[in-house]
Amino acid sequence: ETLYEGVEAEPISGSPLNSEADEWKPYPNKLLFLLDVLDNLPRLRLSDSLMKVFLWILRESGARDVPSLDGLRKVQKALRSKCGVPTTPKTSPRGNLYFMNDLRSIVAKDWANPRVRPLIQIYPEIPSDGVIREVWHAQKWLSGKDRNILSPMFNDRRTSKHYYVDEICRLRNGQLIIPVQWVIHHNEVHTNAYPVVLRTSGDVRLAFVLKDEPLLISASQLEGNYYDLEHENLLPNWSSNAISDGFPEMMPNPKRELADGEPLYSSFVDIFGDDVSGNRSKSWNKHWNTYATHRNLPRELLQQEYHIHFISTSPNASIPEQFMGVSDVVKSTHREPVRVRDAMTGEMMRFQIYVNAEPGDNPMQSEVCSHIGSGGNYYCRKCKAGGTQKERAQDEGYHALFQPGIARSGPETLAGIKKQVQLACAGVAAPVNEFQTSTGIKDPYTQFWVDDILARFKVLKSDPNRPRNSKEIEKELLQWVAEHESDIVNGLLTLPGTDPTKDTPVEILHTGLLGVVKYTWHSSHTAWSESQKAQFIPRLQATDITGLSIPSIRAKYFTQYANSLIGRQLKTLSQTAIFHIHDLVDVKTFAIWKAVGELAALLWMPEIRNIDEYCEDLRTAAGNVLDTFAIADPSKILAKIKLHLLTHLDEDVRAFGPLVGMATENYEAFNSIFRFCSVLSNHLAPSRDIARQLASQEGVKHLMLGGWWPGHDGKWCQAGVGVQDFFTNHPNLQRLVGWSEKVTFVPGTSKLKPASSKAAKARSTLSLMQTSAAKALNINDYQADSAWHRCQYVITTSHEKCYSRCWIFAMSPIDVPPIHSPFNQPFAGRVSDLLHKAHGGSRESIAVVDVFQIATTRHELYGMPVLRRRADEEQSVIISGHNISFIFNAQHDCQHALCDASGTVPRRQEREDTGLMDACIEHKPVHQFIINLHAFHNAHLLRTVLPRSLSAPIPLFDDRRSKHNELAASLRVSQTDKRAQQKVRQGENKRKRDAEKQRTQSGANGSATSNAPVPGPSTVTVVPGSSRSPSKRQRRGQVTAT
Repeated sequence: ETLYEGVEAEPISGSPLNSEADEWKPYPNKLLFLLDVLDNLPRLRLSDSLMKVFLWILRESGARDVPSLDGLRKVQKALRSKCGVPTTPKTSPRGNLYFMNDLRSIVAKDWANPRVRPLIQIYPEIPSDGVIREVWHAQKWLSGKDRNILSPMFNDRRTSKHYYVDEICRLRNGQLIIPVQWVIHHNEVHTNAYPVVLRTSGDVRLAFVLKDEPLLISASQLEGNYYDLEHENLLPNWSSNAISDGFPEMMPNPKRELADGEPLYSSFVDIFGDDVSGNRSKSWNKHWNTYATHRNLPRELLQQEYHIHFISTSPNASIPEQFMGVSDVVKSTHREPVRVRDAMTGEMMRFQIYVNAEPGDNPMQSEVCSHIGSGGNYYCRKCKAGGTQKERAQDEGYHALFQPGIARSGPETLAGIKKQVQLACAGVAAPVNEFQTSTGIKDPYTQFWVDDILARFKVLKSDPNRPRNSKEIEKELLQWVAEHESDIVNGLLTLPGTDPTKDTPVEILHTGLLGVVKYTWHSSHTAWSESQKAQFIPRLQATDITGLSIPSIRAKYFTQYANSLIGRQLKTLSQTAIFHIHDLVDVKTFAIWKAVGELAALLWMPEIRNIDEYCEDLRTAAGNVLDTFAIADPSKILAKIKLHLLTHLDEDVRAFGPLVGMATENYEAFNSIFRFCSVLSNHLAPSRDIARQLASQEGVKHLMLGGWWPGHDGKWCQAGVGVQDFFTNHPNLQRLVGWSEKVTFVPGTSKLKPASSKAAKARSTLSLMQTSAAKALNINDYQADSAWHRCQYVITTSHEKCYSRCWIFAMSPIDVPPIHSPFNQPFAGRVSDLLHKAHGGSRESIAVVDVFQIATTRHELYGMPVLRRRADEEQSVIISGHNISFIFNAQHDCQHALCDASGTVPRRQEREDTGLMDACIEHKPVHQFIINLHAFHNAHLLRTVLPRSLSAPIPLFDDRRSKHNELAASLRVSQTDKRAQQKVRQGENKRKRDAEKQRTQSGANGSATSNAPVPGPSTVTVVPGSSRSPSKRQRRGQVTAT
């Protein structure tokens, strides 16, 4: 079976697909191209009925060559068979049928796409600046345990030679080495290699491999590969140590045979699974969906809808079943790599697919890890933390929940699953249940087979035609298990380079926002009275959102729908709520808000400059969150797995880099595209219809971006220039298909403010003395009467827009004591004016900045840096637009200034004033502000300019263990009290039930001795002791109950 099945079909309109003359190839004309695009817009889906209306309108308006709907569908079917994604039926081992889009074809399209291929990262990278931004900067790629999953070879295009890992080769200086890993360093390919030295032993020169002295060598220094040395008879005799280490056995690398002389690389994918409703209404229509992303692409691209790829859906086959299908496809590429045209080199190449990670919500990740779930005694999928309720309430057990336990591993989990299956073959369920309870290993996919084996044992045991003892039946079942083991166990546990217990990173959306932030918000607003809610609304509405990158705040919505907030709103609360609740919550809850906000800002950092320092901060911040929750309610640590999972954050960061790159928000957003396809399916074959439609969208997107595909004659083809240019020249179309071209802002450039009115054709021109620059300390450095225009924004060195009134860090233009910042050192301030030189063709832009000083100590309530004016006097400086480093968020210190809701603003509805007024905060004229360390935007940059004494998380307790012991003691007391209260309630309920039973029996005995009428059509006798009232039919006399 070939990857592109059916590519030999006849070309459309009889013209070859690779004809250079056809501007709109592979379409017969522009109209069919546009109709195909219109029919495949992800978020603007058209039904067949609506498409017929469009075609009718086109014909009525005089358009030529308008096809019928059937004609359009035939063209689309022919196109999809050539350059689309194959959709194939799959039957899971449990017998459920579903349809799956070919993951090999999806990844191949990235390699064959001229716009995507240059962005594919082939090798791990050692960042030259030490900043970790991508997954290939982190340990999973750079120093993972299984280096065989990485791209195995380097293609030296200058000499057409291929160098493979684990093969001896020669450098230009004659030195022999064995490459063990290819990496990027300083934008060039390098190899981590073992030196090979020749030493004389008797009459023989032997080769010794110096494994303890690895080298980092540029690939440009390579001169001869393994076959060159073999051809020149220069392959050495190996020492006994080298032989025992297995080096000669690995030469030549077995993957050379798979590559068949072509370059061979590795593609990594993330596999996401979730249960989603197929309806857009509130009616639940459960489907299990599987999506994928190509992790060789930068994180910035993976945030785009274009790069989220649908794999499969089914209302019947569960996520583990669909993952089995994905595993089979992934494994097939290890035996037979996918062959595709490299859009960068024009040469044929091959790739293998490996699974990088399995992001998802916590229940789904537990399933992927073959874990019992958060309700088990051992409730963590990543470690063995837990125990019985009694054990976890003891000092040792309770303290253990505040730190990572003994790590789980894929091989150990696989062995545990096999053990359960073997126990089930004995025909008794109790040992299986005990094993699952005592280990936390329970695979929902394998559990089906465990139950099946137990049921099969009973059937075989009771078969009168074949009487056998238990041992014989057990032996027969064990034989069956051995023959079907690959169908019984979780397929991800057997994938090379994949360990679900480590490759399911803590997900910051579900664990962070929908976990700890939501817990904190719930504990706050549920305790508020109406008057407290009324206080919170104007405070939240008064939040300064500049430098936060969040939408405008609708404060009333937060309180009106407090229990229904989604991630977007919880993200806003995490960054802003702390400044408005100091007198609305108790001390314990306020401490939780502080800890949660500090941790959330760290989690959303897009890059990590010092991994050790960052992980230390992460551990401290996570520890503070756990401690504050435990102080408020010690039982929360036992009940909420999302709290314990925070202890694993630093290990996931080291493995995958910034966790914002592993967030599932982009997958969750893609669910809406799935629903658009679901509602237009016939619902008789939803898996097939949805998969085919989304495969069609993949094909159209590939065509428009100029992707290559194999033609009918074996040649690779591209869409015509008309198709490609149309996509390039229509940004609106790019947006509709989820593609976004990277826009690079040039630091220091600006955009002028428009004219004040339509009548004023020219912008107003001001001299410096007419602006706030007149009071600047360095006004003498500029010509006072020079002409300037006001700017709308200026681009900072962090490539973002800076507007007037933004808080910024900038490089100091002068070296004077008043601003306490030496020349060319960062200082904080607020932009009061942005100006651009009016004449002479100058591109010079300047900013007038109101300078603030950063206090040497933190705010006593919020624990954040404080901004003040020196001696409470306004001081400003003029700086070049090129000197603006980045913007940040700061909030007015309303708690210190005693600001209150003494003002009013008009209430607007339907974009009009209603005449009603709402209370608003009036800030007192106290120029003291707080640098918002809970803000996500530029959190990484902010911490580079602030001293650690003002920005690093501070542990709540020096001796956490003692505090945990104290909390465990209070927990045991509360548990004892709860058990006593529960026992009392159970006794009272039992007495009530006994009394009710006696009354019922007394009534039944009395009616039995009386002259009761014979039941007729209108008489109902209720069964004695039944608590159920007569049904409607019984009351109508249609049913007689006895």
